[in-house]
Amino acid sequence: MKTIVVERLRRTFGTFVAVDDVSFEVEQGEIFGFLGANGAGKTTTIRMIIGALPPTSGDATVAGFSVAREPREVKRRVGYVSQRFSLYPDLTVRQNLSFFGGAYGVWGKALDDRIEQVVSEVDLQGRLDELTGELPGGIRQRVALGAALLHAPPIVLLDEPTAGVDPRSRRRFWDLIRTLAAAGTTVLVTTHHLDEAEHCARVGLMVEGRLVALDTPAGLARTWVPGRMFRVEGTAAHRAIPSLRARREVVEVEPFGATLHVRTGEETDLDEVRSWLDPDAGVARVMQIRPSLEDVFLAVAGRGDP
Repeated sequence: MKTIVVERLRRTFGTFVAVDDVSFEVEQGEIFGFLGANGAGKTTTIRMIIGALPPTSGDATVAGFSVAREPREVKRRVGYVSQRFSLYPDLTVRQNLSFFGGAYGVWGKALDDRIEQVVSEVDLQGRLDELTGELPGGIRQRVALGAALLHAPPIVLLDEPTAGVDPRSRRRFWDLIRTLAAAGTTVLVTTHHLDEAEHCARVGLMVEGRLVALDTPAGLARTWVPGRMFRVEGTAAHRAIPSLRARREVVEVEPFGATLHVRTGEETDLDEVRSWLDPDAGVARVMQIRPSLEDVFLAVAGRGDP
């Protein structure tokens, strides 16, 4: 069942087009990822989907309600975690949850029961009486997620939920996301961490307000970075870039920190790539790898259309 259906959604601010004719669908229980550079239109799209910003044209239905005509009904059925920490730092965790529960229309014993359940779901036991502003970043984001879940929404939208969070907390947060989806909650998430997007069932890539690619992570790799991918490691591997790019068998060479990602045609094998490299060039290791979403993102951002 489709819980989010976006149809030719467009948003302008004066002459600036922030979101340009975007369409996609999200199934119940799916983790759908949105990737794109800052200013690509991800947050503006999410704000329209949650009913916080009216579209200039087009529409989206969320849990069966139109964001253009029924934004209040939409807001009742979504939970939202913004990229900026949105809770009150001078209140305790319990006070924040109580406040936002009331804002969502949950009161009395029903609210007490939901707080107890949410605290268990997002692993906040023992934290209820601590000041929210004094918590580590990863735990604060769990509080924000807990607040978004208090009214038991069927759809949760997370805008850069792990920005500035340490790797261990990021993994824990994604465990929570997978648990939500497994229970039937639809999750739409934007992220700058391309490794996180590998956890999504499907990923949409935004470039300058347009949705230019949409598929599973594996499908995106097949479409945008076909062929074979090799990683070249070594203290001076970057010195090999000019000679590699000069070879007709090489499609792309991209530096990744101290390593290189070298893409070739399907006919190239590992021994052949090794033979291209000067043993005095400081290359320590060459291996064939699976293209990552970072490879996909570089290809999409660089070309715009396949």
